[in-house]
Amino acid sequence: MNKNHAMNYCVTVLLVLGGMLSSRAQSIAGNLSLMSNQTIKLEGFSGLKTYPISSSTIDKDGNFSLAYSKSDYGMGYLVCNDSKPLFVILSGEDVEVVGESLSFTETVKVQKGQENLWFEQYAKEHPRREQALSAWLYLDRMYAEDALFSKQKKSGSAIKKEQARIKSEDAAFLTAMPTDSYVRWFLPMRKLVSSVSTLAQYRPEEVPVAIEAFRNLDYTDPRLYQSGLFKDAIEAHFWLIENSGGSLAEVYAAMNASIDAMILRLVSNEKVLNEVTNHLFFVLERQSLFEASEYLALKVLGDERCTLDSDLKKQLETYRRMKVGNTAPDIVFDPTLFASQGRVISTLSDLESAYTLVVFGASWCPKCMEELPQIVSQYTKWQSKSVEVVFVALEDDRAAFEGFAQSFPFASYYDAKKWDGSIVQDYFVFATPTMFLLDRNREIVLRPQSVQQMVSWVDWFLK
Repeated sequence: MNKNHAMNYCVTVLLVLGGMLSSRAQSIAGNLSLMSNQTIKLEGFSGLKTYPISSSTIDKDGNFSLAYSKSDYGMGYLVCNDSKPLFVILSGEDVEVVGESLSFTETVKVQKGQENLWFEQYAKEHPRREQALSAWLYLDRMYAEDALFSKQKKSGSAIKKEQARIKSEDAAFLTAMPTDSYVRWFLPMRKLVSSVSTLAQYRPEEVPVAIEAFRNLDYTDPRLYQSGLFKDAIEAHFWLIENSGGSLAEVYAAMNASIDAMILRLVSNEKVLNEVTNHLFFVLERQSLFEASEYLALKVLGDERCTLDSDLKKQLETYRRMKVGNTAPDIVFDPTLFASQGRVISTLSDLESAYTLVVFGASWCPKCMEELPQIVSQYTKWQSKSVEVVFVALEDDRAAFEGFAQSFPFASYYDAKKWDGSIVQDYFVFATPTMFLLDRNREIVLRPQSVQQMVSWVDWFLK
């Protein structure tokens, strides 16, 4: 080996060693005296999901050690069997904890790791400050509004002063930490997410500021994505708007404004855009906030900067193609594919009833097993009011279809193609049960979210 080769070799070795040292995994170690010989795991957060980081077996003396890397930066948690999780900050520092068991979190203390020490301290002190603030707020209102106390100006002033002191002390704790520390970012974030019920119930004057804070969140920020608060932030944001005390029109207007703010930041990250949109759409549908879910669907479908995966696009497309006021596609039926009982029709447009309820469901759908019998019980009444029912089954097995639909008195059909059938595709069905109420011209009058909603519509509009 000549001199140049030797020098190059040494440089290469140094670079490799330097890289190894710079990427050295950090550890979370410690002693849990009552958990010997049990498996302990370190889990991390990735958006709406969790993922395993490392695992180990606690030795007979209660000692353990787990490794994590720079890519795990954010929040994590220790878990062992059915014990409570212990949340830890994975900020690049070595952490040491000691205690008896994760099931007895009050015994577990952080011995090493400054950011985790700050986190532990704030987690203990902040709830007590919040309790004190709520108590002082109650007294503040009493001394301001109750004639028995309103004359006591000195007491009222002292109450306000103490409230200000508590808030200042809380803020000072956060600002004293280094600006680049994860815990300094995380604690106000957790405070925002966890405070929504208290604000809605006891401090409504703070709700507008909290909603604005949610609107300013950047869901593409890795700190939020790996914080374990990603899902909670989405849900808390819209829960707070829903429970802000405004009228329904005001609630929907506020939700639309929040959706606009979120999408504006999300268009830069396709993966997170799809993840947030999919979950938010689910949350809004679950809460029967259909105007907001429709607004979300049309917003992302109409924005050319939004790239959606195929399943989500199909799910949202139903709001654009199959919204109330649009004309539903006609359906041509194969007469051999109807259930042996019930009615057989050639096309959907052949029906002469004033209204037709098209129901998509399946024998494997638990909700359908509840709702289809309810439709059967209402069918005679609906027929008397010129409402017909057509059931389209997402089945690929004739026997399963017959077993499910044989007692249905209305037209029941299957094409053996399940989700890939042309009818399902034409109607942009993405879940079961799905219902569309059409008039004689196949205009979509209603998209019932339950049989009860359909019952209420019939009782109100077809008296």
